Amino acid sequence: MKHIPRKRFGQHFLTDRQVIADIIAAIRPQPDDLMVEIGPGLGAITKPLLQTLRHLHVVEIDRDIVVRLHQDYDPKRINVHACDALKFDFASLGSPLRVVGNLPYNISTPLLFHLASFAAQIEDMHFMLQKEVVERMVAEPSTSAYGRLSVMLQYFFVMDNLLHVPPQAFSPPPKVESAVVRMLPWRGRPFQAQDETLLKKVVAAAFAMRRKTLRNTLHAYLKGPDFERLGIDAGLRAENIGVADFVRIANHCHEKQP
Repeated sequence: MKHIPRKRFGQHFLTDRQVIADIIAAIRPQPDDLMVEIGPGLGAITKPLLQTLRHLHVVEIDRDIVVRLHQDYDPKRINVHACDALKFDFASLGSPLRVVGNLPYNISTPLLFHLASFAAQIEDMHFMLQKEVVERMVAEPSTSAYGRLSVMLQYFFVMDNLLHVPPQAFSPPPKVESAVVRMLPWRGRPFQAQDETLLKKVVAAAFAMRRKTLRNTLHAYLKGPDFERLGIDAGLRAENIGVADFVRIANHCHEKQP
């Protein structure tokens, strides 16, 4: 039976064989890898992964596709987790975990933040995403794409934009360009926030009004002497400072707390 893509799940199924081969080559699956695929869809990546892997976990929310997965694959080789990836406990699968997927573009940002909370258990991640999102993820300071997503994901991961994927590689074709990104959790991170929740709040506040200076956006956290002690120009905007500087700001605020 033909599956009709559902807009509410943001479904666009990868069909281009060369793109699929390039993605598998980038992932380089090994037989004993502990791997989970998010949104397997019609199996474009699932099938070639199982040509190498002995076992695969998949997370799928579409009930019709869940039924197809149970019909098409040996249950001894694939575990189907029929649930919302945004609510799934990836740590429950064990570690080190490799994560792959063609992520639904409509939930990609919250899903990336959800996965970041499991960074300690993850070996690497390879995702198909909207090209604009990948560009924001890997953006450098003082560029238009640099923002909250850049800072928070670069805090947890080293990332590379690996592959451009045109709309014609999907059915139905999305209205946007796509890209494949590799995400590697830091090992021996060069910066460590004493309070990661506070770091998230500081970064969110700094980028809440992009055109305003840090003096204005972070007034609830830093005063003039704080900027001087940190050696950070209060006249800069959030987009002008790097991840390490945001971590220094958050740690300074943490130390100031009674």
